Amino acid sequence: GVIKLAAEKSGWGNAPDGVHLGFSVYYSHNSYVAEVAHLRMNGKTPRVEKVTCAVDCGLVVNPIAASNLVEGGVVDGVGHSMFGDFIFENGQTTVTNFDQYRLIRTSEAPKVDVFFVESDVDPTGLGEPTLPPAGAAVANAFYKATGKRLYKQPYIKETALLG
Repeated sequence: GVIKLAAEKSGWGNAPDGVHLGFSVYYSHNSYVAEVAHLRMNGKTPRVEKVTCAVDCGLVVNPIAASNLVEGGVVDGVGHSMFGDFIFENGQTTVTNFDQYRLIRTSEAPKVDVFFVESDVDPTGLGEPTLPPAGAAVANAFYKATGKRLYKQPYIKETALLG
């Protein structure tokens, strides 16, 4: 159900000129998630403008809180996959505080459209399942835009190497 809903709500197959779509699906905590990243290239730099996210997490008891959890997971997923850089030397991280760790900035956060599959099944997990597929959707959209695969996060380092 999430695949069909995400494809329908994202306009899969009908992206505007210059917008490249990447699809990803994930299962975690008994919830199903499908995400479509809407990416636009600014020269060699990718910008995730929007993510369409469909979730089947059983009965949604509090729709506003549920949407907030989804939005936060998606933005974190995009941010960590694009910018998060953690380096270890001799078993220790070189980053010891948030002033040294690049987080996504408010101006870089994509719009997140959230849709829930209607269900009367008991509620399942919601916060964590939306984070991992965001990075995969971004990588797939980047592939659509450039024909190049991204394999190492943070993606911004790999995109800087484009020739």
